Amino acid sequence: MNRQEEFYDVVVCGGGLAGLSAAVAAAREGVKTCLIQDRPVLGGNSSSEIRVTPHGAAACHAYARETGIISEVLIEERARNHDESMENGGMNSVWDMVLYDLALTTPNLTLHLNTMITGLLMAEPAGAPADQEREDVNREPNLCLGFYHRPACNISDRISAVHCWVSHAEIELAVHGGIFVDATGDGIVADLAGCEWRMGAESKEEFGEPHGLEEASKEVMGSSIHFRTRDMGSPCPYRAPDWAVSHRDPKYFECHKRSLQDPRGGYWWFEISAPWNTIRDNETIRHELTRHVLGVWDWMKNHDPALKDSLANYALDWIGQVPGKRESRRIMGRYLLTENDVVAKRSFDDEVAFGGWYVDLHKPGGLLLDGSVGTKSGEAAPPTHCGPYGIPLRMLMAKDVGNLLLAGRNISATHVALGTVRVMGTTALTGQAAGVAAAVAITKKRCLEQAAVVDIREIQQKLLREGCFLLSARNEDPLDLALTARVKASSERSFSQADPDPTTEKTTRDFLKHRRFQYLTVSESRLHSLSIYLTNTSDSPEDLQVQLVDVEHIWDYRLDESELTLLTKGTLRVPGNFQGWVEWECSVAVQAKSYVRLDVFPNSALIWHSALKTTSGFPAAFEFAPGQMRNWPNPTTSAFRISPAQRPWLAEEVVTGITRPYQRTNHWCSDDLRDKPEWLELKWDSAIRLSRCELTFPGNLLLEHHKYPPFWRDPQTPADYEIQTWHQDTWKTQIQIEGNYQRQRVHQFDAAIQTDRLRVVISKTNGDPSAAITEIRCYA
Repeated sequence: MNRQEEFYDVVVCGGGLAGLSAAVAAAREGVKTCLIQDRPVLGGNSSSEIRVTPHGAAACHAYARETGIISEVLIEERARNHDESMENGGMNSVWDMVLYDLALTTPNLTLHLNTMITGLLMAEPAGAPADQEREDVNREPNLCLGFYHRPACNISDRISAVHCWVSHAEIELAVHGGIFVDATGDGIVADLAGCEWRMGAESKEEFGEPHGLEEASKEVMGSSIHFRTRDMGSPCPYRAPDWAVSHRDPKYFECHKRSLQDPRGGYWWFEISAPWNTIRDNETIRHELTRHVLGVWDWMKNHDPALKDSLANYALDWIGQVPGKRESRRIMGRYLLTENDVVAKRSFDDEVAFGGWYVDLHKPGGLLLDGSVGTKSGEAAPPTHCGPYGIPLRMLMAKDVGNLLLAGRNISATHVALGTVRVMGTTALTGQAAGVAAAVAITKKRCLEQAAVVDIREIQQKLLREGCFLLSARNEDPLDLALTARVKASSERSFSQADPDPTTEKTTRDFLKHRRFQYLTVSESRLHSLSIYLTNTSDSPEDLQVQLVDVEHIWDYRLDESELTLLTKGTLRVPGNFQGWVEWECSVAVQAKSYVRLDVFPNSALIWHSALKTTSGFPAAFEFAPGQMRNWPNPTTSAFRISPAQRPWLAEEVVTGITRPYQRTNHWCSDDLRDKPEWLELKWDSAIRLSRCELTFPGNLLLEHHKYPPFWRDPQTPADYEIQTWHQDTWKTQIQIEGNYQRQRVHQFDAAIQTDRLRVVISKTNGDPSAAITEIRCYA
């Protein structure tokens, strides 16, 4: 037996998107980091072993896609991958290699794959006789209550090392660290360390959550496997094995939201939990899911009257054999997030991440249920769209062990709150936050509890600099010289009209069956008129109620009239059998450089046409359920005109400290650059020392990952550009880039220079007619 020991500052356990983000974030901050993963590939549920597409806030909110490390790798995957990314079951080995490449090329990071954690070495608490390995005792949950409370440990408890077994290598590995991050999903490290955890659903009485159960339950959301099929071009017979589940009743699919629409596979409802435990019975769940997959495919292929002929040439190409878990242990931290927090979009001083997926609670049992698998827990409460909302650092700090952080789906949340924070876009953000917090604590030689209070502003500023977005913080980095510069540009694009989509027909989604909204960013202090492009399908004239309200940002979804700041309201008369622009002479004062919202009330005889394309920073939304709003489907702008013409993309937007449309557009756009390059310039009152320029570009924020095609490069992102500095009455090129598609780029000059001016000159984009920049940072 080969026994080895290794020593690190930060040890991250679990190589899903949360763990990878944590490890890369810590290593990039300069601390020695180790990432331990028990599988041969990284990515967890998104890996080619399971193939769940990363979801996040962009599913419900325009411009809310997660940025930072998760954005970096998703952009890279789409640029490299030849295959489309279907919503479920679409991730392939190109994705695995993108993640592997990131881990291998990150300085200060050591990766151990196929390495399973088997135990811990706990450091000596005050007054303890000696270091000793914690015994694995009392690990069964209280199944009557549905969750498990372990007696609280002394916070002086600390992990000294994790013991590991390297599969197929006969290596016992002890990995020592200063701070540990549990991103294992099941909370393996926290459990071995004696942390309190919960597993199951809390009662409504405990926290007053709308989706809480009348009585606490031991049951959790289920695990899933996916499958993929392939059209082989000729008939492919299929016979299910005898041990497959027989699915011959069409009502099983017709009555339970078990859609078979996509013949390629990837059905999320291949899900099982109760009566099995998602940790202890993982192998049983895998086998049962496989039996169901083969039986359902047999129904589709050989018996379904609507499908069997069209699937004659299809063959099963892949079946996942690693269940993707939604829920198991939730480790108790310094703060327990509840549904009430996310619905209220509660603000936290120690915010380090954000979420925005809806409260997505799958009924335990899944495939075994008689009822609909799509029905949410809490029968009386409708599904809740929430956020974007903040996630506090305290949620990521285990309350019972002083040097343990949490990341991923095992963070400190109730069962209901887990329904929104568990998706991979959000968990990746918690991982990056944990990695940065751990690195700051190590660098400052502080315990996590101190760093979380004393250094929280520094942690937030580091996250922003690394590309993350925080609802309650903006770039205030005192070292960023760009914040002290004056900004000008070669041109600033003006805007007056979002053209209608000429292909819109009377059968489309655009009928005004719901209240709809268009967010407008304004640069002038007064609006004279607004026009919207309508079709009246009725023979008689129709009245349409409209109003203009002041909003705080593009995710201001307030609908209650008592909470709104009404600017003006009106009624539009639309002639019978009409199609065209209908003008509203609103003539109202507005606050320049902010958003207002045009509210259009329902009239089912009318169509408000979607725009031909999305106008950057001008999202639309609709009331999909009483009192609830979400983003309008792509393109996310509706057809409208605004007078006077606005200048929403000013040069000064690159130094607002926010890197996406939010309270204003927060990015610069030029006029058409097809005839000549466009530039944006920073000028200081006196010469500064400059050696580093960090750029953030628009793009890759609007839609979820699976909605982008193969080899995608966002049109708004500059492809070819130069960074120039002013030297002896001429511009000197310091950096020249061709073929860029990433949203964030960091450029280090060969040597520090003295200058009072810097220009970014953009000569080519990936398709958009305007040059655009979201943020410039400059450092000495």
